[in-house]
Amino acid sequence: KVNKSKAYVNEAIYLEYECRFSDRAELYAVEFDPIKSDENAKIVMLSERSRVEDGKKILSYEFVAFVHNPQEYIFDFTALMKKTTQDSIENTIIGRDNGKYAEYQTTPHKLKPLKVEVLPTGSKLVGSLKLEVKKDKSEVKALHPYHMEIKIEGIGDFESLKPLAFELEGVKVFSEKPMMSQELTQNGYRGVWSQKFAFVAERSFSIEDFSMNYFDLNTRSIQKLHFAGFDVNVTEGIKPQTLLDAPKESKFKLSWEYLYYFLTFIAGFLVAKIEFKNPFKKEESEFCRKVKAIKSLEQLIFLLILEDEQKYKGFIDKISSGELTNLSNAKKLICS
Repeated sequence: KVNKSKAYVNEAIYLEYECRFSDRAELYAVEFDPIKSDENAKIVMLSERSRVEDGKKILSYEFVAFVHNPQEYIFDFTALMKKTTQDSIENTIIGRDNGKYAEYQTTPHKLKPLKVEVLPTGSKLVGSLKLEVKKDKSEVKALHPYHMEIKIEGIGDFESLKPLAFELEGVKVFSEKPMMSQELTQNGYRGVWSQKFAFVAERSFSIEDFSMNYFDLNTRSIQKLHFAGFDVNVTEGIKPQTLLDAPKESKFKLSWEYLYYFLTFIAGFLVAKIEFKNPFKKEESEFCRKVKAIKSLEQLIFLLILEDEQKYKGFIDKISSGELTNLSNAKKLICS
């Protein structure tokens, strides 16, 4: 059986095959594997079941197919009926030398061809989708991250979605790899695709709007997933000189890598807690005085970077990764 005679390119086509025996059919097995993925179509198994009803064996198979090009597509398969004997089964169970494996007589059975007319769409992305944007309030301090997450959910082939990229002048953009969660249903893949971003700047900036075309199965027409642009107002933030006296040029180099650690910590992306021994000792009383005056772990990271990022790399990594989350403990370990 097939659930439709017409479908659009990359629209889910539900296929069902069933084999009914006249008895319990203990001596019979069926080999049926039409799963494939190539430039013409992708066929995925949805379920396979074997059951007995009224003393009769029933095998059922469900598949979901996606045809990639407009055409008349024919699902034309062959199944293998495999029959063995009671002696062969007993030889296998007992483990006789000449009966290590059950022997089968195999007979191919040509199945009824199923035809589906596949229609063009004008877009490779097909389904029923909606776009949602989660973002911070429109104001952020300088050199603090502005967070945004883009989510696309519904029914569609989420694997065809490419990572998004933003290029903004004067703005450092950090992005995570897209995350995808989906499950196969008779109507296709249902799930959520999402990607997170952090924008860091010293001045106000704008994120422009954009649209993504897809073929909507409900309206049977091209629709747009629209992202509405917006402005971000950047106010005065932390100044490095408020944390430490001006460092010597040979000693200071602000690394974007550590700034990223700093940003991801603020975002709360990583949380964990372990205890560890202090690998460093700092004897300079002026430095320890500044450490004790720090009010947050974010500021502490900046202080360590400005003082000597190589020497305090272990602490910076542990704070940034969430291994060290207690400010008081961090101060004691650094200055003990």
